[in-house]
Amino acid sequence: MTTLRSRVEPALVGALVLGAFAVGVICWLGGWQLGADSAVYRAGALTFLHGDQVYTTERLTALPSWVSLPFTYPPAAALLFVPLVAVPSGLTWGFLIAASVLSLAVVIRVTGRFRGWALAGLTVAALVLEPVWKTIFLGQINLVLLALIVLDVLVLAGTRWSGVLVGVAAAIKLTPLIFVAHLFVTGRWRDGLRALGTFAGLQIVMFALMPGDAARYWSTAVFDPHRVGGASWIFNQSLTGMINRASHEASWSPALALGIGAVLAVPAAWLVRRLHRRGETLVAVLVTAFLGLLVSPVSWSHHWVWAVPLIVLLASKGRWVWAGLVTVFFASCIVMVVPNGGVTEFSWGPELFVPGNAYVVAAALGILGLAARELRLPSSPPLAEHHPRPKPSALR
Repeated sequence: MTTLRSRVEPALVGALVLGAFAVGVICWLGGWQLGADSAVYRAGALTFLHGDQVYTTERLTALPSWVSLPFTYPPAAALLFVPLVAVPSGLTWGFLIAASVLSLAVVIRVTGRFRGWALAGLTVAALVLEPVWKTIFLGQINLVLLALIVLDVLVLAGTRWSGVLVGVAAAIKLTPLIFVAHLFVTGRWRDGLRALGTFAGLQIVMFALMPGDAARYWSTAVFDPHRVGGASWIFNQSLTGMINRASHEASWSPALALGIGAVLAVPAAWLVRRLHRRGETLVAVLVTAFLGLLVSPVSWSHHWVWAVPLIVLLASKGRWVWAGLVTVFFASCIVMVVPNGGVTEFSWGPELFVPGNAYVVAAALGILGLAARELRLPSSPPLAEHHPRPKPSALR
């Protein structure tokens, strides 16, 4: 039975990945214009290879005619996206959705006890979640980054490679840098230093390969909020987005959001350390992930793919009611049905404020609720000097 299952599972996942790629091929042949973000990834890599400016106020010439978005990622991302250049322009989306489906299956496999047909079924079912289907529709890299972090923190712990994938993920998109702090808070200093070294090493490489663009990014582009879109738009489900909407983009909004984030970080860090000591490594990772989504200046709703391991964790523990509620919450597309766009967010009354900031409110209450529960529990045993690879039970 075990041998049969070991053969069936890769076949099922492989079929899902091939099916996703086939959809991409069909859409490519049909001339459908899907995956705007994947087109930006490819254009950034092409611009880098051509020696042109990546961080410019002008539209990148390598973009297809139907896309007009800037390249907002760190310089190393342009290098890491180079393999996409080998894919025809219209097929980039197909490649990204295949990688996303594979990443989704990997995350469910690592964070839960679901195998075989259950794994395949949950992978398909996860597509109903707004952050997941929107990530796939846009050709975003969120699910791939999620898989890199989950594999690094939960699977590679105790190996010489632990920290490397976190560093690579942060070099593609800065928000995974919070997992460097996670490694330090949980006592995995070598892994944290390895993550920082990987991240810094990739940036140094880019200063050697594209010095002008690397300098422009770290001195100007990274601080330019206009490059990533309107921070007050409802789909920016972060503390900064919520405060901007409530204050009508008052000048003090970013400082207040930063202050609230700093206050939330105190119980979150304490909670992460306690959970890690008790062996609840996945729960600790989720606390860090949702704190990161809250404190990031921009957390688009499709960045909230961390809903997947949260639901898997709840289901694995047999907490089916909570798993169902979280599934309904993220599948409801609640942030899509609230009136938005332009200055609409500034006219919300109290009845729209909570649903319009649903992800932010839920994550903040979740962290505070877990911290309050933890206060009622006895102290955890001290952290061991060494941190071996987590046992399977610690991943559930």
